[in-house]
Amino acid sequence: MSEEGGSPRSWRVPPVHVAVKAAAAAVVATLAAVSSDDRQFLLLAGVAAVGLAALALRDVLAPVRVAADAEGVTVVRGYAGRRRLAWPEVAAVRVDERRRLLMHTRLLEIETADDLFLFSFFDLGADVHDVAAALERLRRRAASHPEN
Repeated sequence: MSEEGGSPRSWRVPPVHVAVKAAAAAVVATLAAVSSDDRQFLLLAGVAAVGLAALALRDVLAPVRVAADAEGVTVVRGYAGRRRLAWPEVAAVRVDERRRLLMHTRLLEIETADDLFLFSFFDLGADVHDVAAALERLRRRAASHPEN
């Protein structure tokens, strides 16, 4: 699909990631229920189950993390809120890559004058470099056609 036409785009959490988080929460909750005689394990497993369930719920409530069109970009803010940014408000779109020990992390950064929004592959369901390139194409197109 061509993005040169300035068509709206969106990137979302892959449904399989939501399912894995929900399944993990169910498994941990089951382990907690089965091990109710061990109070420390029950507490730890209960906290883990609630945390995983909260992450899965966020993915259900706000599955689309980034959406962009000719006028601007909408990003998830906080747990499940959204913020609309007009392209002139966006100071930079870039990818931050870091290597530490055996880990290689890549994050999409969308920067404004007062905020920095970070998104990973797990948020977007796509390579962050591809998303950054698509956002930059939309941003450049908006800058070259200010009447849109």
